[in-house]
Amino acid sequence: MSVEMDKLTFVNNVQEAREEWRSLLAEVDKSRMTEPGLPGGWSVKDVIAHITWYEREMIGMLKTMALEGSELWHLPQDERNVPIYEENRDRPLEEVLSEAEQVYDQLFEAIASLSEDELFDPSHFRGMPNEWAPWDVMAGNTYKHYHQHIPDIHSWLEGSKEST
Repeated sequence: MSVEMDKLTFVNNVQEAREEWRSLLAEVDKSRMTEPGLPGGWSVKDVIAHITWYEREMIGMLKTMALEGSELWHLPQDERNVPIYEENRDRPLEEVLSEAEQVYDQLFEAIASLSEDELFDPSHFRGMPNEWAPWDVMAGNTYKHYHQHIPDIHSWLEGSKEST
């Protein structure tokens, strides 16, 4: 199945999903953002830090125009997520929230500066396999990533409402 995508659609997908993400996070009282209760015993703060790590990696990819980054990429996803969680687990909530917005802003600026060709042609990125699409790599670490975690947070919020 081919996916119809152009730069405007891609940018809009990123923006719309980020707004959905922000709206969902606004529903979570800050006093509860550090409560475990999501899959893996994670908190909302842990998920925010997790997503931010992946977005930061995309900034690096866009700055270097190369498919390179943390050594953690050499690990399977579940194994990679363990040290990301450990690295961020004890960080203060406000620091994680602030960093999340700063990183997203930098990432969005970098995405917006790409040409249509750079977004679709893997030859612009050193080390990217020819069968990959740069936009799809970025989608997996932005709007598709939000959509992986949004249902868990919704369920957790709904469960919290039912128990009160």
